[in-house]
Amino acid sequence: MNFDGEDLSRKPLADRLAPGETHVFHDCDLTEADLWGASLAGARFESCVLEQTDFRKADLDGAVFTGGGGMRARFSDADLIDATFTDVDLSSAQFGGALLTDAAFTGCRMIGASLTGSRGTGFTVTGCNLTLANLGGCSFRREHIEGVRFDDADLAGCDFTQATLTDCRLIGARLLKTVFAQADLRGADLGDIDDDTRLRALAGAVITQSQATAILAARGLTVI
Repeated sequence: MNFDGEDLSRKPLADRLAPGETHVFHDCDLTEADLWGASLAGARFESCVLEQTDFRKADLDGAVFTGGGGMRARFSDADLIDATFTDVDLSSAQFGGALLTDAAFTGCRMIGASLTGSRGTGFTVTGCNLTLANLGGCSFRREHIEGVRFDDADLAGCDFTQATLTDCRLIGARLLKTVFAQADLRGADLGDIDDDTRLRALAGAVITQSQATAILAARGLTVI
């Protein structure tokens, strides 16, 4: 079923979507639309308004989101295996309990988004703004992460073992029990490493000499 330019705001839509079909939403207004538990595997959302759209418990395996977006979309407990989000505004979106195995976020605005408590074997983020996001407990093991802003994000308990961070920022990020063992952080802006918690998180990571000098300087030591 195709929806083109329709105002679907604040409407219950799950019963209108027959399972087994591929649904395409193009330039639609889905503000506060009710898609709770909807069958949307393989669906496409192109330049749609997603302000507070309710995707909770929806089957979105293989779904494709391009452009558009909005504040506080809800994906809690949804299935998002192999789903892709490209250039979507996902600010303050909720992904708690969502199955995100092999999901990919590229060029997305994810300020204040919450992905803590998500399920699956991992997802990828590239060129995204995750400022103030909550990623507590997420795994990025062996991932190549490029162009991501983690400024002031909650990364408590995240696993970055053997990950490579290129052109990334971790300024002000919460690093309580975060693991960077064998991670390559030479391409990351680490911000001020001026407390023991942040310093312990970097144990085993690979950093540059200039990064090491900045860390020692923040601890009151002068390197000659």
